[in-house]
Amino acid sequence: LVISACTSVAHLAGALGKPVWILLAYHADWRWLEEREDSPWYPHTRLFRQRSPGDWSELAARTKQSLEEWSMKKSNEP
Repeated sequence: LVISACTSVAHLAGALGKPVWILLAYHADWRWLEEREDSPWYPHTRLFRQRSPGDWSELAARTKQSLEEWSMKKSNEP
């Protein structure tokens, strides 16, 4: 799992088919479209968007919660 802001690292992980979570600002680049949590270009990508401009702490808390859930799910897999 790669967790990144919108950088070349995120695009590379997506292009390689790796699971990637991308943290996006409230006014994200047009490539991420609007009101989506996925990407039509990278099928293993999950988008985390700011809910209000400049509020990275809420986004970090939401990402942390999702990571904890993801980790628990992965640890229970055979």
